[in-house]
Amino acid sequence: MQSPLAPKMQWIEPSTMPLIPTFRIMNEECVVEDESMVSPEVTPEKVLGWYKNMLTGESVGELYLGSARTALTSLRLVHIMDGIMFEAQRHGRVSFYMVSHGEEAVMVGSAAALAPEDVITTQYREHGVFLQRGFEVKDFMSQLTANKNDPGKGRNMPVHYSGKSKVNIHAVASTLGTQIPHATGAAYALKMLALEDAGKAPAVAVAYFGEGAASEGDFHGALNVAATRDCPVIFMCRNNGFAISTPASQQYRGDGIASRAIGYGIEALRVDGTDVLAVYEATKEARRRALEDGGRPILLELMSYRISHHSTSDDSSAYRSGKEVDVWKSTRHNPIARTSRWLQSKGVWTEEQDRQARAEIRKTIITELTEAEKVKKPVLRGVFSDVYAELTEEAEAQREELKRIMLKYPEEYDCDQHEGGISGL
Repeated sequence: MQSPLAPKMQWIEPSTMPLIPTFRIMNEECVVEDESMVSPEVTPEKVLGWYKNMLTGESVGELYLGSARTALTSLRLVHIMDGIMFEAQRHGRVSFYMVSHGEEAVMVGSAAALAPEDVITTQYREHGVFLQRGFEVKDFMSQLTANKNDPGKGRNMPVHYSGKSKVNIHAVASTLGTQIPHATGAAYALKMLALEDAGKAPAVAVAYFGEGAASEGDFHGALNVAATRDCPVIFMCRNNGFAISTPASQQYRGDGIASRAIGYGIEALRVDGTDVLAVYEATKEARRRALEDGGRPILLELMSYRISHHSTSDDSSAYRSGKEVDVWKSTRHNPIARTSRWLQSKGVWTEEQDRQARAEIRKTIITELTEAEKVKKPVLRGVFSDVYAELTEEAEAQREELKRIMLKYPEEYDCDQHEGGISGL
C-alpha cells in the first residue's frame, strides 16, 4: 500500500464525511426526471411484466398485525402470494412463511437485469428473484406444502426454495450469511472457467442478503476474498431497515453497508430500492462492471423498508409504530404503488386492469395451493438418501428400525400421505 506521509496527524472522522447518495430515476411523484437514464429496452410493456411479477407476491387479503387484523391494499404476484400464504399459515395449511412486502422492486428489478447463466444465492425473502427467473406458482406451492414435486424433497422448512436446475438459484438456507462466501466461491469458479473457455458466455455470481446478515463474519470474509481474487460477484444488500426486531440504527454506526465495501477496495452504489427502474439500471451496470477487465466484485445497497412482519412468527407492532409503517405503504414509498402509477402515466395500465389482474393472480395462487395440498409427500426413503452415494451400514440399520416401528404403530404415522406409503421406505 502506498500512502503519502504527513507531518501532522490527520484523523479520519466519520461524522465529517459526506453521506453516500442514493441513486434513483423516478422522483417521489413517480416521474422520470432524466429519460436518458432509462435503457432503450426498458419499455412500459416490459415494466408491466415486472409489475405483474411484483403483484404475484403482494398481499391481497388480511394480514395479522399483532392482535388486530388490518386490510392491506392489493399489490401483485409476489405481493398477492405473500398475503395468501400468510393467511394459509394462520389457518394451519403451512407451518411457516416469510413475506417481502415493500421489497418487491428490489427482487424483480434486479433479477430482470441478470442473465440466465448467472449463479444466484439468496437469503429467504427473494421470492421475486425466483419468480422473475422462471419459477412458477406451482413450484412455490410444491415447496411450501412439501409435496413430492419439491426439488428439496420436503426436507426443508417452507420458503426455503430450491431452483438450481430450473432457474440457476441455489437452495435457500436458514443459516444467515452463509450464501455470501458461497457466491464468492462460485464467482471465482466462473472466472477460472472463463479463462479455460474464451467462447463461454460470461457470467457473474450474485449474493442477496439483508443488512443484518452484513454483521456476520461470512460477509467480511467473502468481500475480502472477492476483492483480493478479483471475483466477478455482485453483493446485493437489501437494507430494509430491520434485522427481525433490531432497527438499522442499533446495528451499525457507519454510513450503511455501502461504506463497508470501500474498506475492502470494492466499488459500491446505493440505490432507491422502491424504484424498480433504478434497481434495474443499477444492477445492469453492476453486472457490466463485474465482468470487465477479467472480473471484480461490486456491492449494491438497495434501500427499502420491510412493510410486513419479519415472518409469521413475528409481531412487528412490538418494536415499531403503525404510523411508521403507514408512511412506507404510501404511494411515495411503496414500490408496487409507485410502479403502478408510472405505468398508468404511460397509458399501458388502468385501475380496472389492476383489479382484474389481482383477482386472476389470487385465483391462480389459491388454485395451485389447493392442488399442491392434494399431491402426495415425497417417498419416505428420501429421509436417508442423498447424503452418501450408498447407504452406510448405520443408516441402513436406522432405516430398518424406523420401518419396524412404523409397521408396529401404524396409527401413529401418516405413511399413507407419502408416495408409495410404508413400502416407499
